[in-house]
Amino acid sequence: MTDTAGTWSGRFSEPVSELVKRYTASVFFDRRMALQDIRGSLAHARMLAKQAIIAAADLAAIERGMAQIQGEIERGEFVWNLDDEDVHLNIEKRLTALVGDAGKRLHTGRSRNDQVATDIRLWLRDTIDAIDGLLADFIRALIDTAETHAATPLPGFTHLQVAQPITFGHHLLAYVEMMRRDRSRMQDVRRRVNRLPLGAAALAGTTFPIDREFVAKELGFDGVCENSLDAVSDRDFAIEFTAAAALVMVHLSRLSEELILWMSPRVGFIDLADRFTTGSSIMPQKKNPDVPELARGKSGRVFGHLMGLLTLMKGQPLAYNKDNQEDKEPLFDTADTLIDTLRVFAEMVPGIKVKPEAMRAALKQGYATATDLADYLVKKGLPFRDAHEAVARAVQAAEQRGCDLADLALSELQAFSPLIGEDVFAVLTVEGSLAARDHIGGTAPAQVKAAIARLRAAL
Repeated sequence: MTDTAGTWSGRFSEPVSELVKRYTASVFFDRRMALQDIRGSLAHARMLAKQAIIAAADLAAIERGMAQIQGEIERGEFVWNLDDEDVHLNIEKRLTALVGDAGKRLHTGRSRNDQVATDIRLWLRDTIDAIDGLLADFIRALIDTAETHAATPLPGFTHLQVAQPITFGHHLLAYVEMMRRDRSRMQDVRRRVNRLPLGAAALAGTTFPIDREFVAKELGFDGVCENSLDAVSDRDFAIEFTAAAALVMVHLSRLSEELILWMSPRVGFIDLADRFTTGSSIMPQKKNPDVPELARGKSGRVFGHLMGLLTLMKGQPLAYNKDNQEDKEPLFDTADTLIDTLRVFAEMVPGIKVKPEAMRAALKQGYATATDLADYLVKKGLPFRDAHEAVARAVQAAEQRGCDLADLALSELQAFSPLIGEDVFAVLTVEGSLAARDHIGGTAPAQVKAAIARLRAAL
């Protein structure tokens, strides 16, 4: 990692140009890692003192100075200087101004290469913990709404064609399962993030008698990065986080698409609370689902960051290269986008107004119980393929009549199979279709309620 002129000016015959200074500076985006930088520096200083690399008095001065700097940052009083290039040097320069030579000794046994890798991991670990809580909140919102509508019939679709009756609660629980996997993926990423790079120094380690395990314990890491070259040069943990975030956004985008379709007056299954919609500047009647539309669009933003990080890393030789400065903005923006989207969705879902009449009307339009009739015939002894053919002809007849299968007379139904009896009409009702799918993972209201109980217990 290249130092600024104040740090390495003895090697060069002319100062860095103002243009290059602005081009290479990162302080205006990496300063969001300031508190993590302070935490890492304090742990490093305590280790240096424990190992008698710096004096106890130096440690006391560093701790005193860092406490003042942290207060200045938290109060918004800290002056960030472009000349000092990044968050690390800004804090170090301020520390030296406050405590003198003790501040200059802090960088003993480390490099900005392992320092920044540590800061990113600390920041990302904190961020994953925050996202885990938001995923849990969103899952609870989905479960609560699913419980309210555990028995509300909804058309299930394949190819956007009415397929079979399900319940709205069962549909929402599908997204709960997606979010549970997303949460698990994030927790898995956290385990690989939680390794300490500090001690790798620039790339080869250090000649000082450091204690990396002590620093790892101080900072709550599970262990240390085992290879100094790898510790400072790879950002696969950031890529893996962005990939996990992209999958969350895929699932949120799919839900967004359904909310947008369901809210359309041509479908009319739901309405969103006014506070999550906007109007039109020209058409006074409009109520637009801007929140889900924007979430659907923001998914592409996260996907782009994933491709950007993959491209950033693919051609870099070992060890650290300045290219890696470009890892932070896509990483930060990915986290911000995901956090904001989860927050708004956790608030939006409980306000969904369901329109059961429209859902039931759509079920009548699509012959949603046709499969139930085929299953009925199979249970009477007809081979499934023959049952499929018989029901297909019955649907064709109902379509020509402009009515539902349940509206056909018994004699008309028996024309397609003599196995059909009076008990067929219980099968052709929406409630009968739902109740019949009474197994784990099925859409029967009793199974939806049982699934909700299991999910609440797991949370």
